[in-house]
Amino acid sequence: MNRGQRGKLAMATAALGIGLLSVTGCGYINPQQTSEQYSASDGTRTDLGPLQLRNFMIISDGENKPGRVIGAVYNSSSKDVLLTIRGAGGSQTQVAVKKNSYTLLNDSTAEAVLSTTGGKPGTVVEVNISEDGTSQTAKFKVPVMDATIVDYKKYLPTPEPTPSSTATSGTATPSPTPSSTASH
Repeated sequence: MNRGQRGKLAMATAALGIGLLSVTGCGYINPQQTSEQYSASDGTRTDLGPLQLRNFMIISDGENKPGRVIGAVYNSSSKDVLLTIRGAGGSQTQVAVKKNSYTLLNDSTAEAVLSTTGGKPGTVVEVNISEDGTSQTAKFKVPVMDATIVDYKKYLPTPEPTPSSTATSGTATPSPTPSSTASH
């Protein structure tokens, strides 16, 4: 190999090295998303002892209205656990989770509803979570969502019927009249 061929080979090797560095350089400098834990949905996540709360959010129509908590609670302990979620204004709800199992707060479980959300839809509110029977508690920020996203509409809490609405709906039993109850 003569001197000219060696020069061309060295230049080609250098160009190839620079090209490879430019292609792989982004992955070298920037953190890889697969190595970081994050919430891949609208909800947030946290851990409390053996409990892992995933994709937690509150679905509500407004700041001072009831809000349904949805998400998943995983229990990695060998005992059944009762999770208490405390929101704004003293509102609270509880979620039972069997040992070495999980509970999904959706259509297949009883609703976990806070009497007031404490935040408008689109904001993030702070809730306190605790495991019953232990001193473990944590503050946890949870987004408040409304029915703008169609999939969340079915999770809006239904208002409790009031006595006046049940009386006008035709389900109330009429009171007995004096003539029907009198015995002479």
